[in-house]
Parts: sequence; C-alpha cells; structure tokens
Amino acid sequence: MSARYRQVVAGPIRNVALTSCGLLASLLACGPESKPPAPVKPGIEVLAADSLDILAGLRVGLITNHTGVARDGRPSANVLLEAGIDVVALLAPEHGLSGSARPGETIEDTTDEASGLPVYSLYGDRLAPDSAILVDLDALVFDIQDVGARYYTYVSTMAEAMRAAASAGLTFVVADRPNPIGGELVQGNVLDPSFASFVGLFPVAMRHGMTVGELALMFNEEFSIGARLHVIPMQGWRRSEWADDTGLPWIPTSPNMPSLESASHYPGTCLFEGTNLSVGRGTERPFQVIGATWLEPDDVLTRLSDGDLAGVRLTPTRFTPRGAGDSKYEGVSIPGIRLEVTDRRRYDPTRTALALLVAIRETADTAWGWRPAAFDRLAGTDRLRIALEEGRDVHGIVNEWAGGLAAFRMVRARHLIYP
Repeated sequence: MSARYRQVVAGPIRNVALTSCGLLASLLACGPESKPPAPVKPGIEVLAADSLDILAGLRVGLITNHTGVARDGRPSANVLLEAGIDVVALLAPEHGLSGSARPGETIEDTTDEASGLPVYSLYGDRLAPDSAILVDLDALVFDIQDVGARYYTYVSTMAEAMRAAASAGLTFVVADRPNPIGGELVQGNVLDPSFASFVGLFPVAMRHGMTVGELALMFNEEFSIGARLHVIPMQGWRRSEWADDTGLPWIPTSPNMPSLESASHYPGTCLFEGTNLSVGRGTERPFQVIGATWLEPDDVLTRLSDGDLAGVRLTPTRFTPRGAGDSKYEGVSIPGIRLEVTDRRRYDPTRTALALLVAIRETADTAWGWRPAAFDRLAGTDRLRIALEEGRDVHGIVNEWAGGLAAFRMVRARHLIYP
C-alpha cells in the first residue's frame, strides 16, 4: 500500500491519512470478508507503511511510553527509525517511558538505554515540551495507549504538547490506537471549564468513547489549539470493539491499570480517589474494588437500586493495599465492595459509582471524608460534591448531567473517524 489518500477537512490544519484501499476499507481493513478479521493495525504501523512523507527530512520528537508498540512488539521509536525517520528525542508522560513510576511521581529527564536517545519528562516541573527541547525539533509524534476516561493524564499530555507545537510551528502527528473500552458509549458528566486541570483540560465526558486521534481532532478545532495536525488512523477498528476484540495484547497502561476489567470501572471508581476510601491501589484489582476500615458493605449493597447496577455485579470483599502510594490503609485488611462487569453494553460505571457514593455517605455517618480539591478536579465541577452533601438522589443528579452530555455528543460527532 505505497499510495496514500489524504482527506483534508476544513478547520485548523487537519489531515487524516488513509491508505490506498480507500476511506472505508482503510478503517475496516482490506481483504475478503470471508477471512477471519486480522488484528487491528495501530496508527504507528500505518504511518510507517503509508505516510512517511509527512515526516520526511524532519527532526522528530516521539511522545511515547511502553504502550507505544507495533503488533510484533517493536517500540514505536524502532518502527520509525527502521523506516528511516530521524527520531532525535523521546518524550515521556506520567509514569515515565517504562510506565512503572507511581501515580504523581515526578519523572526526571534521562537517556533511553536501548536507543541512546534523550528522554525528556513531560510530567513534573514540565508538562509540555519547552523551547529548549523544541528548538531541535521539526515535528512531534504522539503514540500512547489511552484508557477512555477523561481523568487519564496521557491525553492531557497530548493536548499540552499540541499547544506547544502550535506555538513553535511544528508538525504534530497522532498515531491512533483503540479506545480499550469501546467507542460507542458516552457517560457521566461533562467538565466545567472553570475546573480544568491536568486530569481534565476540556469539557469532555467522564467516559468519552473516543480514540486519542479523535480527541486530538476535537481539541485542535473546538478548543482553538490550531496545531498543524495529522491524525494517522488505525486499520480494522470498529467503535463496537473493546481491547480484547482487537487481536492486540493488553499492555498495562500504568501500574494501577493492569487489566481491561480495571479500565472498565475506572471512569466511575476513579471518583473515589477524592474521598477517604481506597480504590484498590496496591492490590491485584485496582479500581475494581473500593473499601475503608469503617465501610459496612452489606448495609451499602442493600441500599442500591437495580436500575443503578445494570451490567455489573457487586459483592462484599476484603483487600489489603500495599505500596499504594495514596496514604489509604497501607498494609491494613479492610472491608470493601468488588465490582465485576457482567454486560458491557448495559454497564454505566459512572452511574454505579454515583449510586455507591450516595449509599456509602448514607451509611458512613462521621467516618466519611472528602479530599475536596481532588474530588472536584476529577468530577470537573464542585456541583457533584455539593449535590451529594445536600442528599440529592442518583436519578436527580444523572438528569442534571443529561444536557451537557447531549451537547458533548453533538460536538464529538464532528470528529469521529471510525464506523
């Protein structure tokens, strides 16, 4: 597939590279329908096969980590270097190039032992590449796996790097990857811009149902970044597919995202980070469990409505956080509640988490504790915390979210690439 069709769409420079199979075939993968579907081809491989002219003669900085790999396991840096691209620097998000640093841990600049390339941190004192880095670059390429929730900082790293590229006049390329929890469902509330932070820069839903490439298109056009943006689509991905439908291996995206099950609950249970409950960091099931020394799981579960538990099973459990890094019940066996997905299409992790917040507050009495600034950043508003403090019910809060979600869906629809 040496030929390439590029569709240029109106707006700040937006180029979507597509292979010579044509728009639809490029997205669904070429070949007879009778054959078993091939694994999804990540954007980095499409870039190396069909779109190298975008980077020809340019000095490239690659924003990546351990999740940026081809189907054969080669790191994205190797893919580009072997294709003749002049990669001169690597840039790493939260958790570092290896993905092993703890949440919130400052990442230092270093050198990649495998390639000998400098690795510049984009998490710590520097959240975007600065002029000292950009002066030696002509283009930035982003290739990192997201998890499909607003709070995950990798897309904030992408957005801040896009801003830096726009200011410096650099080309910005996004090598797209699947949304591991599917691209159909949009759930939760939409962030209030006055609560923008690195766990949510723009008015996006908690569960957005978009790929990083689609988010880049939306950020660039709707929020006036104006980067010289090229999005390189995957081949073979459909919106209905989850990570385990793609034929690609699950790579834990960070130390506390070890499985697709954890990612499935994360858009909801992440809110408990802003409370004095543990979310299971430092256990085998982060974001699949919540708990505290004072929690009464049976009492909480009896207060939940079936309508708030569609597609999920909740059961009492115990767990012991070890090395969690969040100062919550370190080394203590605590009672908790375990969440297990039973029907992906019916499950709304944000609604279930909201129901748990309501029920746990009702049973906790004085034991309940907020981390209010953290909760409001994650919720993208103070209205949710205030509503919970006022004793509002789940139905009323969800109804309040509906208008923002409808508006977000309309904006989102303008930037979707895949069927």
